[in-house]
Amino acid sequence: MTINMKRTLPNIAAVLVVIPVALILFAARLTNGASRVATAEVPTPAAAEPLAQTAGEDTAVFAGGCFWGVEAVYDHVKGVKSAVSGYAGGTVAGPSYEQVSTGDTGHAESVQVIYDPSQVSYGKLLQIFFSVVHDPTQLNRQGPDHGTQYRSAIFYRNPQQQKAAEAYIKQLTAAKTFPAPIVTQVAALRGFYPAEEYHQDYLAHHPNQLYIVINDKPKVAALKAQFAADYRE
Repeated sequence: MTINMKRTLPNIAAVLVVIPVALILFAARLTNGASRVATAEVPTPAAAEPLAQTAGEDTAVFAGGCFWGVEAVYDHVKGVKSAVSGYAGGTVAGPSYEQVSTGDTGHAESVQVIYDPSQVSYGKLLQIFFSVVHDPTQLNRQGPDHGTQYRSAIFYRNPQQQKAAEAYIKQLTAAKTFPAPIVTQVAALRGFYPAEEYHQDYLAHHPNQLYIVINDKPKVAALKAQFAADYRE
């Protein structure tokens, strides 16, 4: 399938002829993950809830730039049953990628995370979000992607999630974890619309694409390094 997407870059095999491997590796070190800009280790939420006593299912929705990398990170978190790329935060029902890319729908590229709270807590998902998923100090952009559709956002489903997200941001701000203010939006989830099928599991299907190599693979590597006990292949 030929896909015309503004952020799609040439396959790495095609560009290695003219771009040295060392340059690609250097660029990968400059990924836009939050772990690169934090001035201190991102702590666990002070008011983190304990794991549930019984197995179950809950949902969290996060936006942190291009949904390919966000989805890929949560796909590797123990206790996550599924991570689906999609759109949230806007007013248009059932939007297309092309519509969201204009920045006029109000939607952000988002990921719906369905998880078992007896294996991973919402607080842990938040810590991972601020640690390796993205840079929460970038307003309406992440790395090479610009626009409100790439904003940092946490879409809460209930008052408990809202309280946890807002308290954690206050904690990180007070600790001066980042060198600039956190701009993450905390908003009620009004709806989530799954993205087109070709966006799902994008990293797994295109592991050698240059955009993925530079921007998203380092996030998964950071998850494995920083959250070894929570990482799964």
